[in-house]
Amino acid sequence: MADDTVAELNELFGDGVQELQADFVAELESITRLHDLSAQDLFYKWEAYCIKMDKDEQKADLASLRSLKQELQDALERSHRTKAVSDPDKRLGATPRTTTRGADIFGMLDGLTTPGAGRSGKSSAKRKHFDTPGVSRIRAEAASSPLRLEEQFKEMGVVPALAFNDRQNPGEVIEILGDHLKPAEPPIAPFSEPRIKLTAASDQKKLGYRPLAMKLSEASEVLDDRIDDFMYLVMEHHNLEESAFGSAAMQSTTEIVAVGRIASDSPEGKLNAASLVLETSRRTGGGWRVPLNLEKLPSYQFFPGQIVAFKGINTSGSSFTVHEQLAIPTLGSAASTRETLLAHRERLRGNSDPDAMETDDSSEPLPLTILFASGPFTADDNLDFEPLHALCSQAADTYADALVLTGPFLDAEHPLIASGDFDLPSEAEGNYDPDTATMSTVFKYLISPIINRLASSNPSMTILLVPSVRDVIDKHVSWPQDAFSRKELNLHKNAKIVGNPMTLSMNEMVMGITSQDILYELRHEELVGTNKGGKPADPNALSRVSRYLIEQRHYFPLFPPADRKKLPKTGVDSGVGSGGLPPGAMIDVSYLRLGEMVNVRPDVLVVPSALPAFAKVVESVLVINPGYLSKRRGAGTYAKMTLYPPSLGSLPEVDGMMAHQVFERARVEITKI
Repeated sequence: MADDTVAELNELFGDGVQELQADFVAELESITRLHDLSAQDLFYKWEAYCIKMDKDEQKADLASLRSLKQELQDALERSHRTKAVSDPDKRLGATPRTTTRGADIFGMLDGLTTPGAGRSGKSSAKRKHFDTPGVSRIRAEAASSPLRLEEQFKEMGVVPALAFNDRQNPGEVIEILGDHLKPAEPPIAPFSEPRIKLTAASDQKKLGYRPLAMKLSEASEVLDDRIDDFMYLVMEHHNLEESAFGSAAMQSTTEIVAVGRIASDSPEGKLNAASLVLETSRRTGGGWRVPLNLEKLPSYQFFPGQIVAFKGINTSGSSFTVHEQLAIPTLGSAASTRETLLAHRERLRGNSDPDAMETDDSSEPLPLTILFASGPFTADDNLDFEPLHALCSQAADTYADALVLTGPFLDAEHPLIASGDFDLPSEAEGNYDPDTATMSTVFKYLISPIINRLASSNPSMTILLVPSVRDVIDKHVSWPQDAFSRKELNLHKNAKIVGNPMTLSMNEMVMGITSQDILYELRHEELVGTNKGGKPADPNALSRVSRYLIEQRHYFPLFPPADRKKLPKTGVDSGVGSGGLPPGAMIDVSYLRLGEMVNVRPDVLVVPSALPAFAKVVESVLVINPGYLSKRRGAGTYAKMTLYPPSLGSLPEVDGMMAHQVFERARVEITKI
């Protein structure tokens, strides 16, 4: 058993070439024993610590590891002190109850959860002092619910969450991108007309395919075609002749250009330099896989499913020696004509009521305010949806122009949803038939009223809902995913339901959205290495995994998807539903083309993830991870974007088209709910 643990630690913390030193392994084992962590959970803690400390490289060393150990110990002591204050009836000196292994792996960042520290199960419903406006334009109080039953959660193995009203530092801005721009002042009255014009770039009708009907022949053709398509892109971008390309699996003394897919020679374990192979298409290489020799590359960063182009040679017939990695061309930047941008600028004036707001045609239009949030929208111990109430209250009070919500809305992995042991609020009594009620009925009475009150308070607001493969109300269970039906949901007409993924335009801004957590899977499946003192091309993990999406022109370029066991655990008990394992990516390979980015690079890419929330500019694309609005045992985060109108005099013009350059005129704030 000890040998297995050491092997796992070497796989996670090692470089894939040399084994870890004995003192380093001893320190790792000490932390796992002290805090009751698995090797995988300790690795998650290490990654979160690196991001928190802004370390350029995530290569573990003994000094940093001891700093992490002290950080975990300090967080544990803070948690004990906090609990002692919040629970005065607790007997002094009692042994704190430990949580289950793998609890809230990123809790270290905000102090909400630490391994080994128990949670108080007492409800704080009487304390209504959370930081939201005293008189809101919509009712922010959640409907009463009889779901906070300590005995019920004890039976289900669920640790009660921190009460939403007791959350720490609500409204705190934890990261700002574009701080040279001023935050927008909310208008004194709502606009009479929507200031956003929605235009779909993706063909949403194609997402209505029949799931669970994948044929192996179709799937293999899709995978093959993707390699061949990239070969022609590389050929055109680098001005190469078709004769320069060849099969990496064929023995030859002539240098060739080989295009293929990164894969591993083993179906299990993490990708490493020894297991790396290049998979060819049937057209160019007969579908053969050939091992790769990367010794001549100064650095490399790969993940399974990545389409790459190499210059190299296979003299032995047993491996392909890579001399150079050729760049994959990205899509062009989004651009519009001057007339189109002028029309969008005028739309920002909103045709507001002159009695409510004075406008001057010569003045600068007010910027757009767009809020982004991702589910889950409620903690594990209730279905009150308090974070969603608070977010919609904030959107109503500031007269936001748009609210973008990505699922899951009713999470199949929520303990109460999975067990089916919950009641609808009292307002629903007598309005539905218990014998015929479905999850759509649950959505109608728990979520729709929140969204409808927001839409009624600000009729000019645009509300977008993006489904998730974890949504129980969506019959389309695979990704790419069709929009769920509006039937029986009783949603306001201003609420638009789109597919997953979706590329659309808000005025001139091209936005790509997916609720799939591709960033987390890429981060834990990628291989980053160096040779002969080389340095990684991009040492920042968050920008690196974001760049993968842009370079590969796809919302989910990873293939095969990560094992479900490697994904963040859910709150479902091991004996209920999926047994605590998330559903995973649920990819339908036959329709992977529907996950491709459309025509141009998006100006804004919204990719919610379990990784720490962030906003970054990567390849002139504004990438936003708003985080989850509600964590399993505490409040989460959302993103607020202030987008200023384009200044036509400063935008470059090529062939009558002007690049949008949204990243230069957008301010993004990652905020605690």
